[in-house]
Amino acid sequence: MTSVESKVAIYPVMEQFYTLQGEGFYSGSAAYFIRLGGCDVGCVWCDVKDSWDADKHPKLSTEQIVAAALQYPCRLAVITGGEPAMHDLTSLCDALHATGFETHIETSGAYPIKGSLDWITLSPKKFKAPLEENMTLADELKIVVYNKSDFEWAELHAAKVSPACRLYLQPEWSKKEKILPEMIAYIQQHPKWQLSLQAHKYINIP
Repeated sequence: MTSVESKVAIYPVMEQFYTLQGEGFYSGSAAYFIRLGGCDVGCVWCDVKDSWDADKHPKLSTEQIVAAALQYPCRLAVITGGEPAMHDLTSLCDALHATGFETHIETSGAYPIKGSLDWITLSPKKFKAPLEENMTLADELKIVVYNKSDFEWAELHAAKVSPACRLYLQPEWSKKEKILPEMIAYIQQHPKWQLSLQAHKYINIP
């Protein structure tokens, strides 16, 4: 699919919801999630495969998206997907900023990131490599660990981010019982990494 031009200011929205961020540095923080449709990264273990086809989801204007977000008291908006960087997020980010929101994105880094983002979570996937230009933009690097070979994958990408970037290892949900002991041991041996858990799944919230 082609990127949505910022001048159009219309985005395919799979869902919007108010919850707590369950992952990474902002885990536990109240956040308004905006899940955009469209993704061609193709993770076999993706838990939101319904987001892949952008045409399945209603097209909402920037104004509609922000109006929905303003119904809640928090001013932290997380733009996710799908792969949100497939879209030009300039209009959405500007409108969110104009109403007092901090803007975050969760992206594989496979596309150029367009828009003023206050926090970039880069979660590169083996199925479609991240752009080199995105590596130094990351505020946090989140590697989903599916098997032991992912530790080497994590180190390859950790070498490309800025020194200030926070490093997280997160178990793939279906493999968590098996892989967690190995992850804990790895982090103990490599303490530059921190453990990220999908806390929202443990406490059964969106």
